[in-house]
Amino acid sequence: MTRIKAVLQALKANGRKALIPYITAGDPHPDHTVGLMHALVKGGADVLELGVPFSDPMADGPTIQLACERALLHGTSLWNVVEMVAEFRKRDTTTPVVLMGYLNPIEARGLDAFAAYAKAAGVDGVLIVDVAVEEAPEIAPCLRAHGLDCIFLLAPTSSAERIAAIAHEASGYLYYVSLKGVTGAATLDVGSVAAKLDEIRAQTDLPIAVGFGIRDAASAAAVARIADGVVVGSALVSQIEKHQNEAQKLPELLRAQLAEMRAAIDDVAVPERLAS
Repeated sequence: MTRIKAVLQALKANGRKALIPYITAGDPHPDHTVGLMHALVKGGADVLELGVPFSDPMADGPTIQLACERALLHGTSLWNVVEMVAEFRKRDTTTPVVLMGYLNPIEARGLDAFAAYAKAAGVDGVLIVDVAVEEAPEIAPCLRAHGLDCIFLLAPTSSAERIAAIAHEASGYLYYVSLKGVTGAATLDVGSVAAKLDEIRAQTDLPIAVGFGIRDAASAAAVARIADGVVVGSALVSQIEKHQNEAQKLPELLRAQLAEMRAAIDDVAVPERLAS
C-alpha cells in the first residue's frame, strides 16, 4: 500500500478530510523549501503537493507563474526538487509528497530515471499537468512500476467517458479542478462542484480532492463538506510572494494560515462523523 493510500484510508476511517497544501519548490529560495514543507505539516497538512518550477506553466495563473520565475531565477531544477524531498524525509517519513509539474523536465531526464530517483528520495506520487489520459499508457505503467501513484486532473468539462478513462489510469486520488480557467481564478460554486463530484463517484472509488478557488478557512470548510480532500495553493503562494524578502517569517505564517483551514475543515467533518 502506498503512503498516499494509507493516509487517505486512515482519514476516511476517522471521518476526517485531507488537507493538501501546494507550494512551488525553490520559492522564494531553494534553501527555504524544506523548512516550509515541515511548517505545512505542523499546520495540519495530510499530503504535500510540491510544484516543480517550469518556464511555461500554462495551467497556472499569475501567482504561481511568478513563483516559478522566482524559483528558476535561483536555478531550481527537477533534480533539485527531488533532492529537497530526500532532505525532507530525514525528519518526516510519514507525510506523502506529490510532485506536481509539467512533462518537459521529466522527459529531459528520462521517465524511468526520474521515477527511480523520485521513489528513492521518498516521493509518493506524480501529477503531470499537461499529460492527457490518452498519453497515460506511455507514462503511468512506468510510474506504477516504481511504486509511484499517478494522479490526474478532472475538470468541470470532463465527460463521463473521460472520467472513466482517467479513473482507470489514476491511483492515489483524483484532483478535481473546481473552476474553468487557471489556478487562482474566479469564484467557487460549491453546488456545481458537488453535482460533478457525484458524477465522478459513480465511476470510481478513488478519493477526490478539490482545488482551485480555495482561498481561506470558509472556502476550505465548504469544500470539505463535499470532497475527500481540500487542495490549497495560490493562497499560500501569495503569502510567500508577499513576504519573499523576509523569509524567516514564512514558516510560521504558512503554518498559521494552514492551521486556520485545518480547524475549519475539522469543524465540518467531526460533527458529521458524530452524527453518522
